[in-house]
Amino acid sequence: MTQRVVIAGGSGFIGQYLAAAYRTAGAEVSSIGRQGSASDAHWGDLPAIRQLVDGADLLINLAGKSVNCRYSEANRAEILRSRVDTTAALSDAVQAASAPPPLWINSSTATIYRHADDRPMAESTGEIGAGFSVGIATAWEKTFFAAELPGTRRVALRMAIVLGDGSALAPLIRLARAGLGGPQLDGRWFSTRARRAAGTFHEYRRRTSSGRQKFSWVHIEDVLQIIRFLESHDRLEGVINASSPNPTDNRSFMSTLRRVLGVRFGLAPSRWMLELGSMAIRTETELVLKSRWVVPERLVDAGYTFRFPTLEPALRNIVGTRRIRSSL
Repeated sequence: MTQRVVIAGGSGFIGQYLAAAYRTAGAEVSSIGRQGSASDAHWGDLPAIRQLVDGADLLINLAGKSVNCRYSEANRAEILRSRVDTTAALSDAVQAASAPPPLWINSSTATIYRHADDRPMAESTGEIGAGFSVGIATAWEKTFFAAELPGTRRVALRMAIVLGDGSALAPLIRLARAGLGGPQLDGRWFSTRARRAAGTFHEYRRRTSSGRQKFSWVHIEDVLQIIRFLESHDRLEGVINASSPNPTDNRSFMSTLRRVLGVRFGLAPSRWMLELGSMAIRTETELVLKSRWVVPERLVDAGYTFRFPTLEPALRNIVGTRRIRSSL
């Protein structure tokens, strides 16, 4: 029987990769997206969403506005709404289904953990952090697990930074090739009352000021294989860290990336340069300065074998894929 997969919010890098992989494997893949997109159902059309979800074998939700933006009041509201409202709509659809999907995987983020430069954050021992991004993640997961859904196993996939062709890796590659591929250095920067109140100001940490903030990552192929692993391991539910078992730090990551690209040196931007640059390209320094030290305790204990457990082979695979595609 053909597997039926529904991917919500599948227009991004991860969603497109998953949809292509499942279609290649012979699955029937349907999508839920924004009004005007080429999706099979659109947010706000509850009957259409319910029809897609009813009878599906697998529901994957990746919906949410990108956090790669300035955290203005409007953007903060949309980042929250686009995660919580879409997850609530899917929960309603699953509740109403006569044949609910046996597995629902909802995207979450490893950013839910605190700035960690002292020890790794596993599912059993990790400490939830504070601030705007953490608040978004906790509200997202709370909505996901709120309803009673006895016929559906739920997994919140706390993903580290996903590496692949077209991911957050692309701007780092451009920086490295432009000679700016050194570590991103933390330092002192002025705050404002509004940013402190909103929880969007990145506090300076002396211990990670030299580019030693931890960098947890996962290859896009492992995201796919983790989802397939979860399909066949029905005792796994709740929160799962999707992250390589070998996190690195910012300095080592940029050094490895330069080596893979054949770039001999890279200038190291300091905090003031990062703050001005982030204003110019409309993003936030938290994305590169927060120390994310996450380990996949539950996956490893369950026997999952990573396709790309170490960084350099993962980067060589991605860079090689980019070169092949650019030559076609």
